[in-house]
Amino acid sequence: MHFQFMNKFIPFLSVIVFLSSCTNEYISDGREVCFEQEVLPLIVSTCAREGCHNPATYEKGYDLTQYNDILRMVEPGSYRKSELYKVITSPFSPMPPKPYDRLSKEQITTISLWIEQGAQNAICMVEACDTSFVSYSSVVKPILDLYCNGCHAGPRPQGGVDYNNFNGVRTTVEDGSLISSIIRDGNTVNMPKNGNKLPDCKIQQIKKWVQDGAKNN
Repeated sequence: MHFQFMNKFIPFLSVIVFLSSCTNEYISDGREVCFEQEVLPLIVSTCAREGCHNPATYEKGYDLTQYNDILRMVEPGSYRKSELYKVITSPFSPMPPKPYDRLSKEQITTISLWIEQGAQNAICMVEACDTSFVSYSSVVKPILDLYCNGCHAGPRPQGGVDYNNFNGVRTTVEDGSLISSIIRDGNTVNMPKNGNKLPDCKIQQIKKWVQDGAKNN
């Protein structure tokens, strides 16, 4: 009887041990997270603002506009062991620090998946650019959220430009600074500041939205 019990118990115990050892909270659904298009813009927007981890101030010895410096905070394949994950989820001294907003659950998931997938600086597949119908809510706002809102939102938006609401965006459309800054024509400060130029497709989509009247649709 004891032998039969052990034969049944050992496989069950093995399952328990396996499950308890599994620490992955973010399991990839097969979608590759692209560093250049998803992770880098997010980190630059939230971590490389003025006075923080950028080429000018180099706070705590990190320039988080660069892949190699970001990689210093990452344990590829293990997000829980990564310093980057720890600081953006810390309940005590989270980054970005107050008064800036903490990263959203979706943003943390993106970074965690990228680390879990090996933290690669891979070239991602470029999809066809769709400018047939560009709405503010489904196209323009997500672009601004990713590339701009780390600086231009919250209680102290830089330059007094608040992209967390439509009126703030509309103001920069009307004075021409939105388009000027993202195409980098030299008439305004290049945006995103400290970051790479927006991908051509995203620039074309914003320009199409402006040409169509910059509606709050």
